[in-house]
Amino acid sequence: MELNLKSKDTCKYDEVSLGEIMLRLDPGEGRIRTTRSFRAWEGGGEYNVARGLRRCFGMNTGVITAFADNEVGRLLEDFILQGGVDTSLIKWIPYDGTGRECRNGINFTERGFGVRGAVGTSDRGHTAISKMKPEDFDFDYIFGTLGVRWLHTGGIYAALSEESSKTVIEAIKTAKKYGTIVSYDLNYRPSLWKAIGGKEKAQEVNKEIAKYVDVMIGNEEDFTACLGFEVEGNDENLKELNLDGYKKMIEKVVETYPNFKVVATTLREVKTATVNDWSAICWADGKIYKAADYKGLEILDRVGGGDSFASGLIYGLMTTNNPEKAVNYGAAHGALAMTTPGDTSMANLKEVENLMNGASARVQR
Repeated sequence: MELNLKSKDTCKYDEVSLGEIMLRLDPGEGRIRTTRSFRAWEGGGEYNVARGLRRCFGMNTGVITAFADNEVGRLLEDFILQGGVDTSLIKWIPYDGTGRECRNGINFTERGFGVRGAVGTSDRGHTAISKMKPEDFDFDYIFGTLGVRWLHTGGIYAALSEESSKTVIEAIKTAKKYGTIVSYDLNYRPSLWKAIGGKEKAQEVNKEIAKYVDVMIGNEEDFTACLGFEVEGNDENLKELNLDGYKKMIEKVVETYPNFKVVATTLREVKTATVNDWSAICWADGKIYKAADYKGLEILDRVGGGDSFASGLIYGLMTTNNPEKAVNYGAAHGALAMTTPGDTSMANLKEVENLMNGASARVQR
């Protein structure tokens, strides 16, 4: 498989992510509705990928986003700096004192346990990044002058506003002009699309974006809701997955979008909120590759597992050019990320590769 990646010597960044970063408030083992304290994290579907590539896989990454210039924005910046992701591409927007014009997003998320599923409540209206227009970012400078080997963005950011979806398209088109590989995670969130046209609008936007994507990522709901493809024979509650149905769907996807070089999807069978069967598949060069199965995977916090899969997949594609290895990097990294709290991965490369090679969970001394 040949992605034709740009040379590392000609680019400042291995990867940049375009999207919103929110302050996540986590009640730990409790519930949002009854807690008296929250632990703060940063998180965002697109940003989590950049952070995973930097902290776990040692790549040079940056984030294209915008914040209201206030104490919450600076807290988010501090989290990003701790993760090693470059902050020089962030746009800082003057704060009006109340958030009428511009604010920073907050995401209240509880992890779930057993029969109680995870719950997320976002408070992200009028955020700085949702107000940004394509002309607010100098994409020619970012992709042409600085140089970027890989751009990652996704459907969460595209759903924030009309401006956001236009900004995604402009960023992707400019990245392609300068030879940057583009990945996109469909990441369908019904709550985000509800106010701006629902599933019909989601398909209109994502079908246009898909024309310019090299590596398309998503789960079964994403491909159905965002691009209109169905997975035959799947159980509605995802307690059992029909692998043949996934393969047939991917064949239809790549026939419709011949520009896709890679298509990848996670496979999650939900037993309880804390026990899932986990794996992934990846299509490339006309073949489908399946990752190892993680049966009965015990989960502490599932949020961000798909983003960590994406960063592992991207790392594998960039460094090995081997889709089978890449999908296994993704599945292992996603599995490890779900064993720790917060949206972002706390794993390192050695742990990922040990898990890929069959390492056990025995104590290490």
